Amino acid sequence: MARLYRFAVSSAIFWQSLASASPEPCLNGLCQFTRNKLASRTVASELGPQLSANCNVYGPDDTEFGSCTARYDPFFTPKIQMVVQPATEEDVPKIVEYANTNGIPFLAMARRHGMTSTLSEFDGMQIDMSLLDKIEIQPDGKSVVLGGGVFAKNIMEKLWNAGYVTASGSTSCVGLLGPALGGGRGRLEGYYGVVSDSFLKLNVVLANGTAITVSDTEHPDLFWAMKGAGHNFGVVTSLEMKIYPRGVDTWYYKTYIWTQDKLEAVFEASNNFHNDGNHAGHHLKEMAFNMGSYTIIPDISETEGVIFWSFVYRGSKEEAQPYLDAFDAIEAVSTEDGNVPYPEIPGVSGTGMNSALCDYGLNHVHYPAGLKVWNVTTQRQIYDLYNEKIAEYPEFQRTTVNMEDYSHEGVNAIDPDTSAYPWRDRGLLSFIAVTYDPNPSLDEAAIAWAKETRDLWNAGAPDLLPSTYVNYAHGDESTESMYGYEPWRLEKLRGLKAQYDPDNLFSYYNPIIPNLNPRSTHEENFQGRNIGAKSRGRGQ
Repeated sequence: MARLYRFAVSSAIFWQSLASASPEPCLNGLCQFTRNKLASRTVASELGPQLSANCNVYGPDDTEFGSCTARYDPFFTPKIQMVVQPATEEDVPKIVEYANTNGIPFLAMARRHGMTSTLSEFDGMQIDMSLLDKIEIQPDGKSVVLGGGVFAKNIMEKLWNAGYVTASGSTSCVGLLGPALGGGRGRLEGYYGVVSDSFLKLNVVLANGTAITVSDTEHPDLFWAMKGAGHNFGVVTSLEMKIYPRGVDTWYYKTYIWTQDKLEAVFEASNNFHNDGNHAGHHLKEMAFNMGSYTIIPDISETEGVIFWSFVYRGSKEEAQPYLDAFDAIEAVSTEDGNVPYPEIPGVSGTGMNSALCDYGLNHVHYPAGLKVWNVTTQRQIYDLYNEKIAEYPEFQRTTVNMEDYSHEGVNAIDPDTSAYPWRDRGLLSFIAVTYDPNPSLDEAAIAWAKETRDLWNAGAPDLLPSTYVNYAHGDESTESMYGYEPWRLEKLRGLKAQYDPDNLFSYYNPIIPNLNPRSTHEENFQGRNIGAKSRGRGQ
């Protein structure tokens, strides 16, 4: 470890010589100069005196480097040369300025759950935001100030214990901002909209190192962009967002496991539940979220997937029961139910800290599709394909095909033109995660299966243009499918990009403008997948 204060250099002679040796800033990504291979000790000695005492710099030889760079999904891995951990918000602009001056690409991360292929185009400095973890409920009880490195579990627990909730993603271990900058789907969206709809203001460091505040009254156009396309514009060091009274003391949950012969009945009941895509007239705000998957449960069968489904209701069993009667009528292998406080809901519904969704180190090859109604015929085709591929590739036995159905009242209540998040009309979010131990010989088959599944979903909804929830994107989807087909949306985003990041330094997470920066391309990281060139050409 290179603790920065250990390397603070006070000699005026040293700093004079360093200043004379420093190159001109490399802001356009096309200059030849880079110090990207600097040793962490060198970075600490040069950068350290400018930063607060508790910052850290780690290089590949430091024992902490592995834990700071370990990823939930190593299939598409950014190449990290060094890790810098800011200890205060004021450190971040200085880190960005240092990276720019030395021609070093930078990428801010908190929990390292990003799964898109475009991350593989990165080669440079990771800004690890995990030390920026403050959670400060404001005196008026209407908002909370959060550090840029906070994650869902800590927020849910602290707010709940104080009598509040706020919008966050559905998985406990994932950071707040990663999903939120792409809109952010979650269990409370039926009440409060997607996560970014609860933003009040963001403190953002721009590509040139300038720190600004964005809100409805300060840089409002950028605030609009940060709510759905925020990964393209800056590093969020902290934010203020709305909080709400927590309401009932416990939420009701019920999980079902069905065999495949019940598939048609399950999806017909689900379509009836949300009235074939029209949520009006149903008590769905309280039935906050239901999620299903095709999965292998070895105790039931090692060769044939089962249908796992979970419902969560903000209230009592008695209140929820009328909405579950149709599902109770479908004979299940097993069911489980109960009432628990809201922060425990992820754990009992398959998205908690101890769930497979929070295990690091396995490949998860994703492709998503946004829908309005389940096509029952398509769901059967996808299930049959699942069993076929598990039989052909036993190594893929941990794969899940996932179907998420969110309460949508709060999302629909917000004017879609007020944020960059484009998919308020898609209440159903589906994705496949082909899951296996890293093995390059299986990669081509994993991608082909995932893509075929996505294509079946889209073919089963011929009246819809394909949509991609940006946080679930594989990375080779069209820009329009991620950020919207309405021409004005991309025109506005590209205009803001030219204003706030003209050199496209924020171009590694499903970018609005493809990354054409040769210094950050490392084709060897694609392990022969033949994806790199396609990713960089996306959207053109």
